[in-house]
Amino acid sequence: MSTPANEILELRRQINRHNHLYYVEARPEISDKEFDQLLERLRALEAAHPELITPDSPTQRVGGAPVDELTAVRHRVPMLSIDNSYNINDLREFDARVRKLLGPGARIRYVVEPKIDGVAISLTYRRGLLEVAATRGDGEKGDDVTHNVRTMNTVPLRLTCDNPPELFEARGEVYMTKADFARLNKELQDKGEKPYANPRNLTAGSIRLLDPRECAARRLRLLAYATGAVEGLELKTHRQVLQTLRDFGFHVSPDIQDFDSIDAVIECCKSWEERRFQLPYDVDGLVIKIDDLEQRQQLASTHKHVRWATAFKFEAEQGITKVLNIEISVGKYGEQTPVAIMAPVLLSQTTVQRA
Repeated sequence: MSTPANEILELRRQINRHNHLYYVEARPEISDKEFDQLLERLRALEAAHPELITPDSPTQRVGGAPVDELTAVRHRVPMLSIDNSYNINDLREFDARVRKLLGPGARIRYVVEPKIDGVAISLTYRRGLLEVAATRGDGEKGDDVTHNVRTMNTVPLRLTCDNPPELFEARGEVYMTKADFARLNKELQDKGEKPYANPRNLTAGSIRLLDPRECAARRLRLLAYATGAVEGLELKTHRQVLQTLRDFGFHVSPDIQDFDSIDAVIECCKSWEERRFQLPYDVDGLVIKIDDLEQRQQLASTHKHVRWATAFKFEAEQGITKVLNIEISVGKYGEQTPVAIMAPVLLSQTTVQRA
């Protein structure tokens, strides 16, 4: 005989599964109407049995009260930056530095992944349950944006594994798709409000909103690409890290490749110059990382950036337009920034009117 508790557990399992299929794997099995019916049934059961509500229930993603302010969170493992490479010579110099530091005979494998133009974030899970999410900030500490991250359907509120590690930090990029960016800008223009210049600016503003309901309407997403502090789990390569993130329910880029030579990496980078425009979100380069985590430890880092990775930056797409006006944007703390208002120009399949 089914009990309310059993039905609630089964509904949560189904909703989480279909949510993952829709937002992460992009292969939905049921209609939006059928999904909404499952969610409404769960809400009704939890309303009748509030003692059965848990923080990881799908009903708890949206609806929390706005926070008064964003508080600072110190990262257990610093979120260091990655040095840039702008051409083939830079990539060869990076490879030469790595080989010199690791010594002769070192077998090096590189992993290449798209560099999403978004906002870096760290998510901390304690015994499988999402505890806190913080922006990169200055690398040592960032803003607590847990209330907003919980609203993202690509973020698991509980890791999808039977025996989660005691501590698990996932790191990734919060971003907005080109389609959602266009939709939100149209809504702003229809209301007579100023549109945003690009998806990254809108993402950066949205993730720091105080009201999670407002953030939820922006439809931000997360793409995971690394781990921070981990306890109770041994990982030896970056490819294992990526697979673990997938197994735990995170969205990981399907466009990641690995190579055993810098020549192959360079050919990969060349192939992305046009391919990048086919993605549903903005990418401004490729990140080349050493796969072996022990080799990363040997290479260590400077006080600003890691030595085991480089970001190959794409050439900025250019277009010709006409500046119509200059407006002054006043920031949260009174800082003033000039903004150019331009005749519309299409860049990266996005219409740009402000810069």
